[in-house]
Amino acid sequence: MGAHILVINDTQDILDLFRTLLEEEGYQVTTYSFAPQDIYEVERVQPDLVILDFIFGTELIGWQLLQKMRMYAPTAKIPVVVCTAATRQVREIEGQLQSHNTTLVGKPFDIEELLRAVASLLAIQGQTHNSSAASDSPDASGSNASPGKPAGRKDKESK
Repeated sequence: MGAHILVINDTQDILDLFRTLLEEEGYQVTTYSFAPQDIYEVERVQPDLVILDFIFGTELIGWQLLQKMRMYAPTAKIPVVVCTAATRQVREIEGQLQSHNTTLVGKPFDIEELLRAVASLLAIQGQTHNSSAASDSPDASGSNASPGKPAGRKDKESK
């Protein structure tokens, strides 16, 4: 199976889109419709990469989570793609983001740009994925979520 990607966004349609795009590329995907307030939750999920929205509603919750991740040793080196419509705010700190293994992809995003950003950050980390991994697995969707899982709830991944 491919690299494990944690996607955090407050819009279920966006989460569903990310899941589809990334699983088609062979990645294992866990989604959260809220930003974990507890950094230990990110550590527990053990993602190889995080895709994170910058703003949830009107709050800078994504930014706060990113800061916590960078200050906590077990999550400090996890690459992050900030995918947000708040490009003006994020452009002001883009240099800082890049120096912390973080890439910016603005919304609306180009699918190929997003996939390149993911692949590039994973390559830097030494992670690779097999595009055919999803078709080789028993569950062709690549998902570990239980059928009938309520929308907007976090997925439980087993290691």
